[in-house]
Amino acid sequence: MCGIVGMIGQDLTVKRLIDALKKLEYRGYDSAGVAFCDRNGLNVRKAAGRISVLENSLGDEIESNILQGIAHTRWATHGGPSDFNAHPHTDCTGKIAVVHNGIVENFDRLREQLEMNGHVFKSATDTEVIAHLVEDHYKGDLVAALRHTLVDLEGAYAIGVIHQDQPDVIVAARKGSPLVVGCTNGSGYMASDVTPLLRYLRDVQFIEDGELACIRSGRVEIFRLDGSAVVKSPTKITWSEDSAEKGGYPHFMIKEIFEEPQTLRNAITGRIRKGLPYFRELEPLKETIEKAGSITVLACGTSFHAGLVFQRFLQDYAEIRVDIDVASEFRYKNLVLKEDDIVVAISQSGETADTLEGIRKARRCGAKIVSLTNVVGSTISRESDAVIYINAGPEIGVAATKTYVAQLSVLLLMGAGLAMIRKPGNGEIFQLVNEIEGMPTVFENVLSSADEQCQRLAREYYQFRHFMYMGRGYSYPTALEGALKLKEISYIHATGYQAGELKHGPIALLDRDFPVFAIIPEDGLKSKTLSNIMETRARDARVVAICSVDDREVSKIVNSRIEVPKVSPPLYPLVMSPFLQLFAYYVAVARGYDPDKPRNLAKSVTVE
Repeated sequence: MCGIVGMIGQDLTVKRLIDALKKLEYRGYDSAGVAFCDRNGLNVRKAAGRISVLENSLGDEIESNILQGIAHTRWATHGGPSDFNAHPHTDCTGKIAVVHNGIVENFDRLREQLEMNGHVFKSATDTEVIAHLVEDHYKGDLVAALRHTLVDLEGAYAIGVIHQDQPDVIVAARKGSPLVVGCTNGSGYMASDVTPLLRYLRDVQFIEDGELACIRSGRVEIFRLDGSAVVKSPTKITWSEDSAEKGGYPHFMIKEIFEEPQTLRNAITGRIRKGLPYFRELEPLKETIEKAGSITVLACGTSFHAGLVFQRFLQDYAEIRVDIDVASEFRYKNLVLKEDDIVVAISQSGETADTLEGIRKARRCGAKIVSLTNVVGSTISRESDAVIYINAGPEIGVAATKTYVAQLSVLLLMGAGLAMIRKPGNGEIFQLVNEIEGMPTVFENVLSSADEQCQRLAREYYQFRHFMYMGRGYSYPTALEGALKLKEISYIHATGYQAGELKHGPIALLDRDFPVFAIIPEDGLKSKTLSNIMETRARDARVVAICSVDDREVSKIVNSRIEVPKVSPPLYPLVMSPFLQLFAYYVAVARGYDPDKPRNLAKSVTVE
């Protein structure tokens, strides 16, 4: 997830463009850049680091008057953070500049073809192919050039393009990534969201997938890919500038939960081909994967819970022994690893100190390291044999929400890929991959009802001081994650257990003041969990269940319930995630706490 902004019209300066870009820094901050046309032609300035680094490098130039400009703040996906990989990207002539938010899935094939035709590339990004394609298609009409370029692109994008020879127009397009445009009497604007635009206008138009916008001073025209015109009514935005950074939501956490459908799309984009999982990053390790006797998963916190789901999935479908360890313990163990054993390290930030030291120790034993992270160029990604990025974009809330669902979706797909390598022809994999591919739509359909259910439940339970979460099989990691979310933002003592372990000690805690949150989907262990619920009810404990929709068996024996769509058993941890996150969020808010900034916690744990 990156941020793009463009402006054209009267009284425009580089500073206005940079100030607008700062409103999008929450979308990415490992590099930034700006391209603008003045009386002397096209100028491009960019720098690794936060927008302030770019701003300082501009010096007096920041006050320059310009005719038009586009700017970008980056969350790296292809190519690490650097001056060269920062946007905007230009073509061979130096007259075209492009900013892009998204992923070009077929960039490698396009780049190879463009290089064969004589194009010279300056970066390692997927975005640069767009600039060169526009160059090939440009015949004096920038709208037509971009329209023909889009035919060649596979993946997701929000694109802004300017041309030195047409300083009176910005052309933009969208597919799968947000884009909003608007105009006043003398100016035109485009951006990733409304935040940078509210200082200048309140009536905006939201570009839909497959549409292009031609932005001029005081006028915006919108077209479909076939060139036909689109007429849109403007939308009036009533947010303040500050609230707009949160999309009108009161906290980043709730905003990021509602971003999960798009997060899932970003996470799985390019990971499925012809109905099967596709991980080009694992190709060099295919022989090692085929021969591996075991896999070790290494993670901390929420990433550890995602790893538990991955562990069970691999053992179910790839028939391989999978060990999992908390990184802070693993790094101090006498490791029994040998050459070509595989260690999968999961870290949202790619900088988690314990996980980093764990993979270093594993590498000294000769193990191959596959890392799953959200940050391109992070230390863990640099010290791994293969890196798989979840592409969730920046997450501002300290409690992991959208990064967790991104981890789960990618790990499930990766597990399916490993299963296909070790057991070719497994027909169940096709069904699972098809369900994962549909998860963004499932999330879109359930989030509103999930929000209502969880607000209602939070009002019932926010005053309790203790909570026990329980589950079996794939539901045990879900219980752990649900308990973690509740305690880290609401400060309620919450703990997660395997449901079958309650009678071995924990059940002694239960009474009418100690409610139980039962994770009980429609799976092969449901009857066992039903028995465990009855055991808790016999101790006068109130029971909240998260179960499959229309489950009458569960509804008869619990006090309250949350219903989720029916999916295959391995996918319940994914589809249940937003419900547990929303419940914790509304409990925290009801108790008067700021869920974005839980006490004593940091987003990335980079010290032991």
